[in-house]
Amino acid sequence: MYAVEFKDVSRVYVNGEHEQRALDHVNLQLEQGKFIVILGPSGAGKSTMLNLIGGLDSPTEGTILIGGQDISKLTNNELADYRADTVGFVFQSYNLIPTLTVIENVALVKEIAHDPLSSHDMLKAVGLLDHKHAFPSELSGGEQQRVSIARALAKNPKILLCDEPTGALDSETGVMVLKLLLSMAREMGKTIIVVTHNQNIAKMGDVVVRVKNGKVVYCEEQQNPLSVEEVDW
Repeated sequence: MYAVEFKDVSRVYVNGEHEQRALDHVNLQLEQGKFIVILGPSGAGKSTMLNLIGGLDSPTEGTILIGGQDISKLTNNELADYRADTVGFVFQSYNLIPTLTVIENVALVKEIAHDPLSSHDMLKAVGLLDHKHAFPSELSGGEQQRVSIARALAKNPKILLCDEPTGALDSETGVMVLKLLLSMAREMGKTIIVVTHNQNIAKMGDVVVRVKNGKVVYCEEQQNPLSVEEVDW
């Protein structure tokens, strides 16, 4: 059973008489417990794929199976349960609540996750334990991104969806976050899906998917993916 399977999936957006085919009859099979990197130019359909996997959007055509479950047929309530139980999100916008402290923002996942990890441990993992009582406005953009990553990891999802997760981070912090994501896949069996323009991150992927004009043009498992330390940053 695959972690993610697309069967002839299309996503078409209609604006008046204009039709945009963001995904065009995509077929894709992704195994569980892999560090998966999706590459492609802007507008290729990468983020649309993440939104569909995350249950934030629905396909116009085709079937999406997550762990064998057809999420394209779920009701809104069932999709809400799916998002709570199965997927975590790290997007370019931090989505932190400004009136809550750092550790309170991370601990929010306890209200929806069935088996959350320690908020304390996740903040330590991203190097922000000393800032746990700070508010988002007191942090830099990179630090806020690290809080959002800690929150996503604390949810303990089966699948973690990351849209340019290191884009706002300096090189040293980005390396630390990538090490954490890799360990989630290779030591904890999580499926980590990263959308990025960074070719160096692709070198670490167990699987690399290339998307162009709404189509998957390449999907291949790498036999010897590099570790973070082996990549020339």
